[in-house]
Amino acid sequence: MRRAQPWRTNRARVLRSNSSSAEQRLWSCRRNRNFGGLKFVRQAPVGPYFVDFLCRERNIIVEVDGGTHSSDAEIGRDMKRSAALQRLGYRVFRVHNVDVYENLKGVLDSLVAFIENAP
Repeated sequence: MRRAQPWRTNRARVLRSNSSSAEQRLWSCRRNRNFGGLKFVRQAPVGPYFVDFLCRERNIIVEVDGGTHSSDAEIGRDMKRSAALQRLGYRVFRVHNVDVYENLKGVLDSLVAFIENAP
C-alpha cells in the first residue's frame, strides 16, 4: 500500500482548481464515465509529473497543450515528458487548446480511435 503524500494531493487540487477552459470543456465530456464507460481523473500524479487526464484502466494520458507549447524548447520538453511517461507504460494523447475549442467532436473521435488502437 502506498503512503499518503499530502503535498501531491494538495498540488493536484490546486491544478484542478486552476484548470484552463479547454481542460474544463474536455473534462465535461469525460467525467462520470461518460466517455465509453472509462474512468478518467484530472491532474493525476504520474511519476514526477502531474498529467491533465488519466485513465488508469487503459494506461492512457491525455494532455491539453495551450499556447505556451509552441516554441522549439517547449515542444522538446513535451517530447521528453511524453517519452518518460511512455517508459512508465502509458500512452500519451496530446491535443491543442484550439482544437478543443474549434473541433471538440473531432478531438473526441480521435481519442476514441487512439484508445481503440491500443497495442
